[in-house]
Amino acid sequence: MARIAVDMDEVMADALGEHICRYNGLFGTQLSREHVVGGTLHDAVPPEHRAAAQQLVHSHDFFASLKVMPDAREVLLNLSKRHEIFITTAAMEVPESFQAKYDWLLEHFPFISPMNFVFCGDKSVVLADYLIDDNARHFARFKGKGILFDAPHNRHVEGFCRVHNWREIDDLFADMRALCAV
Repeated sequence: MARIAVDMDEVMADALGEHICRYNGLFGTQLSREHVVGGTLHDAVPPEHRAAAQQLVHSHDFFASLKVMPDAREVLLNLSKRHEIFITTAAMEVPESFQAKYDWLLEHFPFISPMNFVFCGDKSVVLADYLIDDNARHFARFKGKGILFDAPHNRHVEGFCRVHNWREIDDLFADMRALCAV
């Protein structure tokens, strides 16, 4: 049985999709995920829109309205039957998100105990065998093995085992021998 830490935003929850949708609604633009490849939403919007774009995530309803990433629920349910799952979200970056993230996890992933929700900043505090995250910076001090979940902002990041979706995660953990090579 492996202990697997899983990031929330851009791994379990489509935060970028919601952020782009709200930004386009506010400014009447046609920004897409392709505009963010290799950077962040902040980099993709005009300087005069950056402050307003950043404020879009600073509300309870932002995190409450996030869509579940395709196949995340099913794969995590499967994995939770064979492995120990911890949700590790760097909520310290948006402290007002705590309650909304907690409520979202309870609603969409009721099979994961709230005792396994870790709201943190530095994910190296989590003792796990694997960390599935879209941000490679969290692997720097993490003692286990990092698995990079593909996202537009990390498209050019190399040097890590990369998965493109939850089906690939399911396949990866189905063959523990292959996983040991990660």
